[in-house]
Amino acid sequence: MKKNNSSEPSYRKLTKEEIGQMIMQGCTCDDWNLIEVKEGFSPENINNCKFSSHIRLGRFEEEVNLFGGITFKSGIYNAWLHNCIIEDNVMIYNVRGYIANYKIDRRAVIHNITTLAVDGVTSFGNGTRIETINEGGGREVPIYDYLSTHVAYIIALYRHKEKVISALEKLVSDYVKYVSSNMGTIGAGAQIINCDTIKNVKIGAAAHIEGARKLYNGSINSSFEAPVNIGDDVIMDNFIICSGSRVTDATLISNCFIGQGCELDKHYSAVHSLFFANCQGSHGEACSIFAGPYTVTHHKSTLLIAGMFSFLNAGSGSNQSNHLYKLGPIHQGVVERGTKTTSDSYVLWPSHIGAFTLIMGRHYKHSDTSDFPFSYLIENKDESILVPGINLKSIGTIRDTQKWPKRDKRKDPFLLDFINFNLLSPYTVQKMMNGKKILQAIRQASVSHADEYSFQVMKIRKNSLEQGIRLYDMAIWKFLGNSVITRLSHKPIAGMEDIHQALKKDTLIGEGKWVDLSGMLCPVSALNQLLENIGNNNIGSLEEINSILKSIHTNYYSYEWTWAHDLFTEITGKSFDSLLAADIIHIIERWQGCVLSIDRMLYEDAKKEFSLLKKTGFGIDGGEDAKERDFENVRGDFESHETVKAIKKHMEDKKKLGTSVIASIQQILIKQTDSI
Repeated sequence: MKKNNSSEPSYRKLTKEEIGQMIMQGCTCDDWNLIEVKEGFSPENINNCKFSSHIRLGRFEEEVNLFGGITFKSGIYNAWLHNCIIEDNVMIYNVRGYIANYKIDRRAVIHNITTLAVDGVTSFGNGTRIETINEGGGREVPIYDYLSTHVAYIIALYRHKEKVISALEKLVSDYVKYVSSNMGTIGAGAQIINCDTIKNVKIGAAAHIEGARKLYNGSINSSFEAPVNIGDDVIMDNFIICSGSRVTDATLISNCFIGQGCELDKHYSAVHSLFFANCQGSHGEACSIFAGPYTVTHHKSTLLIAGMFSFLNAGSGSNQSNHLYKLGPIHQGVVERGTKTTSDSYVLWPSHIGAFTLIMGRHYKHSDTSDFPFSYLIENKDESILVPGINLKSIGTIRDTQKWPKRDKRKDPFLLDFINFNLLSPYTVQKMMNGKKILQAIRQASVSHADEYSFQVMKIRKNSLEQGIRLYDMAIWKFLGNSVITRLSHKPIAGMEDIHQALKKDTLIGEGKWVDLSGMLCPVSALNQLLENIGNNNIGSLEEINSILKSIHTNYYSYEWTWAHDLFTEITGKSFDSLLAADIIHIIERWQGCVLSIDRMLYEDAKKEFSLLKKTGFGIDGGEDAKERDFENVRGDFESHETVKAIKKHMEDKKKLGTSVIASIQQILIKQTDSI
């Protein structure tokens, strides 16, 4: 142990009387001179203990509250401690094996465990290489305490930027060396109860670990604001779990990173996988997945394997396969944000599924729908049928975007992942622009009487193609109008000069392509600047990278406007500074029409949930009147439903906003006419 310095509390040797009392209380020690205690120490609550190597003990003055209303005096009872520091008011009771090489902070509780030990120098899971996305390796991510989904995305998927990967690996390696130690820590207020073996594990403040079977080589980064909970029969090895997360109910974890606010329970099994903010896994299985924020699976028969996901809702029996290979399991899949899979869905890797897609059925060909967000991918007689854009009129899509922010379980003031929940963004709109052009090209190249078109390995029916073009066009103008009206409604407008000034770019950052950096929407230009600085070793720490990523996230709306500004010129051939007042009014009227049209489609889609067919099984022993009343008492009235009310309010608000801005611009026209 290190010697005292000025920042440490003062310790002293035991007195002869204290040694005598401890011996009378059943304690033994090979060399009592190796035990030091704080001033105010009393041996009263040290019973039936064995001490070896260097030991430091604090004061034991307070009572500890246990489950069931039981109170117990802090102290050490029935335990063997080797090379440990025990801070004030810790309670250690009934250690069947021993506790070795740990510093146990104030008010921690260790009750009825087998072994808690650090064996040699360990990094507590930091530096463990996770073979994510590709089972055959090549995309390994070395995990560390503060890994964000965005840095993991870069390390896993930017292998073509060798200098960047090398620099990031070096920064992680430096951090691993910094945290490596032959002493473990148990944070203040942590509770470890009825557990078996815990080896080479660092445990943060306020963590609650009860009934765990085995924890090996990991970090439990709990905090008072966001405690970690680990429950009965859990087995974890080579892991890091972040604040506010919960792993319970005999879950098996091997070589995994578990981010903030995650829940893995009910016999879930995961190996070589990354889980980031607010992921949930129950019953099912994960193998080599990159689970970006809000990846959710609740069903026993569901397997997620060798893919990248985010904002995913996996239905029962969902499965992917990377077994169409001759040189090992090298295939992988990408499922972009917001995708849902229905029960018993299947996708053969490699495939790339576009954002906010609904996958139904089994798909045995390598689909790429990345330029068709908000679509259905449906199986019909072993054919993959693409229905472009139809999810834009689905009430379920809107409900998802409303529920995600409400289900953010992260309470830690220091957030690792920066999440953008926007449905329409430069990322999805650029995809819709591409999709619309592809659909138009397919229509132009095909014979006019065709009822079905082919695109890659998929089929697109004629009516679906025409509908997709219309829906994409409406959504593009909805996004563009949202951006314009937001700029105009947030600044005072007295004349056309004010309008032109309001519609100027704040920055050139945001031009060009955008990417979804696993939850964070980001212009490629900003990302490339970050990558260049990393690759040139201009960034000296992982914390600095997180700070830059946070800045990009914070400036999203400024960057979004830069992109929207250029989009307007692209689709109209005009620039904002050349527009007249009448042109601005036309833009707002078109925006208002698109918004209200989409909202009306959402309203009609929601109404289907209250149709007569959906009331089947209600009012079980009565007539139609009983069915209606039973349904209403269970599901509620359509018009009073929360989501329906939100749609109607959205329509009213957008009508008022559009009318108000148009009225302001019309005043400018009146002034211009009067001046003439």
